[in-house]
Amino acid sequence: MATTAFKSNRVLQGIVLWLIALWIVTAIEPLYPRDWLLENLLVFLFAGLLVVTYRRFRFSNFSYGLFAIFISLHLVGAHYTYSETPFGFWMQDLFGFERNHYDRLVHFAFGLLLAYPMRELLLRKSGVTRAWSYFITINCVMAFSAAYEVIEVIAAMIVSPELGNAYLGTQGDEWDAQKDAFLAILGALIAMLLNWQYARGRAKAI
Repeated sequence: MATTAFKSNRVLQGIVLWLIALWIVTAIEPLYPRDWLLENLLVFLFAGLLVVTYRRFRFSNFSYGLFAIFISLHLVGAHYTYSETPFGFWMQDLFGFERNHYDRLVHFAFGLLLAYPMRELLLRKSGVTRAWSYFITINCVMAFSAAYEVIEVIAAMIVSPELGNAYLGTQGDEWDAQKDAFLAILGALIAMLLNWQYARGRAKAI
């Protein structure tokens, strides 16, 4: 269900205030200022797109909440760089990982958190059936993930090639892009399975 107008939507107003506050905090003395700026280009683009299209298409508050969680994870990663995020080092020590896996967590979150809004958009604007929407959503996540990995490399080469691994966060793994994309797809698959199970439970309750 679409949300109400922004001026009367307290939930969405709270989400926006949270993101602005977090952005301000993470903008203070980032570990690598130039990398932080490059990472935030995506935030400005994504947030700007949501603002510009708000009058034509309003996501549900649940979807905006999922967007907020994902952007929050990204802002923290941009502040420290993904390969040097403290939470990633904590996971590394706790589970004995060989590397900081915060970037893997965020790629997984991309699929897990953004699959629902993608499906919402498909159902309300594309005319796709509910049955096919699950499959198409997973394919959309797959396509976006693959495209992002390519764009990420091109952006690093054009905008700031000297940042290298600080921006890409490969940490010496030549299969980093493939693993990131796989985790995004896995997250989307889990999200759609949960969504399907929820829809099935509601249908039985009626």
